[in-house]
Amino acid sequence: MVAVAELLVAHTADLDAAAIKAARALLDDAFADMTDEDWEHALGGVHAMIWEGPALIGHASVVQRRLLYHGRALRAGYVEAVVVRADQRRRGHGAVMMAALERVLRGAYDLGALGSTDEGAPFYAARGWQLWHGPSSALTPDGIRRTPDDDGAIYVFEVAVPLDTTAGLTCDWRDGDVW
Repeated sequence: MVAVAELLVAHTADLDAAAIKAARALLDDAFADMTDEDWEHALGGVHAMIWEGPALIGHASVVQRRLLYHGRALRAGYVEAVVVRADQRRRGHGAVMMAALERVLRGAYDLGALGSTDEGAPFYAARGWQLWHGPSSALTPDGIRRTPDDDGAIYVFEVAVPLDTTAGLTCDWRDGDVW
C-alpha cells in the first residue's frame, strides 16, 4: 500500500515536538550548512509541511519581518526553510507548500520575500516571484549596512504594495544570515 502525501498548515505554536524535530532533521539532512540561527529563522510563523504517512517529506515556513522600501516599513511574509526530501523532488510537493504559503502572504502581508539559492531560483520565478534587482541592505545595530553578497538572490512576491524591483530594499536585523 502506498502512503498518500498530506499537507499540514499550522503555526509553530500548534506543532507538537515530534513535528518540530522532524522538520529540523529534514533540514539538517538537506543542508550541510544548516545552523541553529537558520532554524530559528524558520520558527514563529506558519509552516506548510508535507507528510507521507509518518514521514515528513517537505517543509516551508513564512515568518513576519519588516522590510524598508521607499521610506516605509512594510510587513513582509518572509519564506524560510523550504525543502523537499531528495527522493521526493519533482513531484509537485514544493508547489503545494508554496501555494499554501502564498495564500497566507496574500491574506496577511504587504509583500512576500525570500532568499533563494541558484538551484531554487527558477522554481520561484515560475511561480511569479520577482528577482530583486536593486541594492540590498540590513538595518543592523550599527545602522544600515549594504549586503552585496545577497544581491541577485532575493525574490519578492507582490501583494498589497506595487514594487519597483530596481529600488533599494533593507531587511530588519537578525542573528545569522540576515536575508
